[in-house]
Amino acid sequence: FGGWGVDFHAGAVTRAHADVDVAVWLKDRDKIVALLVDGGWRHAPEDGEDGYTGYERGAVRLELAFVARGDDGEVYTPLSEGRAPWATGAFANDIAELAGVRARVVSLRSLRADKSELRADPIVAAKDRADAATLERIK
Repeated sequence: FGGWGVDFHAGAVTRAHADVDVAVWLKDRDKIVALLVDGGWRHAPEDGEDGYTGYERGAVRLELAFVARGDDGEVYTPLSEGRAPWATGAFANDIAELAGVRARVVSLRSLRADKSELRADPIVAAKDRADAATLERIK
């Protein structure tokens, strides 16, 4: 998801990226952490994390967002106090390709919804505006 999700849908790298955002099932957290640590990744949490965490290896930052599925089938990120819902259909079966790499990505519809939200941080807001413009060009 995030900026790389936009680029996968666009089929091209459209801007510089500071990290890679990946949504993973909360139930797989321990397995994923073990794989990352075995692969040389270092846990690098940020202040105030809730529902996600970061890892770094060299100059690469990986942001893991944890997701679960509710009794109603909807996907959400568990928070310390409640849930952060993902857009309906975010985790459909969208597969996209970028530079010869095929990956499962969040749906185009959910990316459009996410990138249209107003952000307080001016840097994040600028990235979202650029991503939203890219998404508008995708049919």
